[in-house]
Amino acid sequence: MNTQDIVSAGVKLEDASKVLVMLHGRGATARDIISLSTHLNVKDFSLLAPQASGNTWYPFSFLSPPSQNEPWLSSALIQIKDLVTHTEAQGISKKDIYFLGFSQGACLMLEFIARNAAKYGGAVAFTGGLIGDKIYTENYKGDFEKMPIFIGTSNLDFHVPVERVYATTNLLKNMGALVTEKVYENMGHTINQDEIDQANRLIFKP
Repeated sequence: MNTQDIVSAGVKLEDASKVLVMLHGRGATARDIISLSTHLNVKDFSLLAPQASGNTWYPFSFLSPPSQNEPWLSSALIQIKDLVTHTEAQGISKKDIYFLGFSQGACLMLEFIARNAAKYGGAVAFTGGLIGDKIYTENYKGDFEKMPIFIGTSNLDFHVPVERVYATTNLLKNMGALVTEKVYENMGHTINQDEIDQANRLIFKP
């Protein structure tokens, strides 16, 4: 894989026992999402954040038909798959690989783990849902085996309708995940302190 497209921080991958894959939002950068780690209990993690070409993972809304976001969507999913494979090749087991994303990055992250369900360490989605004009259940396979997932969102969000978040939570639960979903009143398209606290309590346990 092309490691030049990966921003890293924290413990060096070759010395790490845990890895957190972090996916930035549209118009943001890998360094932006890495900076969030200062608020998380991840001091003993290797942090890996791939950089999207042109700062966007796919050009249109995540609610567009998937074909409209191709080939970018498939390319982005392959980029994450390659990063996970690279991480496992360094001796990190799936149960010690964690995922986090915000907005477009959260949507991409949720899409990836639903398509490749396994007992990873855990996942945090700050405002995101599964990708498509509808939920394409045929794309999703595997068993999370009680893997913890936290999804936080606003009840009013221009980019991510709360109805898609509900549908995403239901599908992930049906695939064996332990999902904690929290909908905040008029939060807007951002990350609040309670979401950080929830992520630390549920996913990044000391």
